[in-house]
Amino acid sequence: MSIPGDFIYWIVILLMMIGFYTLIARANLVKKLIGLGIFQNSIFLLFIAMGKVEGGTAPILVAGEGVTYSNPLPHVLILTAIVVGVATLALGLGLTIRIKEAFGTVEEDDIHQKDESF
Repeated sequence: MSIPGDFIYWIVILLMMIGFYTLIARANLVKKLIGLGIFQNSIFLLFIAMGKVEGGTAPILVAGEGVTYSNPLPHVLILTAIVVGVATLALGLGLTIRIKEAFGTVEEDDIHQKDESF
């Protein structure tokens, strides 16, 4: 593999670490959801990059031998994962709105303090 071929994997690792750090290090629930979205998108990019075959064509049967096809399965799985990711983000935002209404804040530390006072 060459440097340009590996470049996409370095981008995926960078995005994954940024998303994971944001998810772990931030106390704001909205920022945690943004980190989760970045992490999910890095996984999508990883699967799409792995599904590409150099010199491969679309998997449509063509007369002739020696034709290399790209694997369509990772792309199909990513379509499903995108739908699940959007639903997860929507649920997380809905819960964040409900937490904001109940506790008046979206900061984890403030929520824990107010929860102990109940």
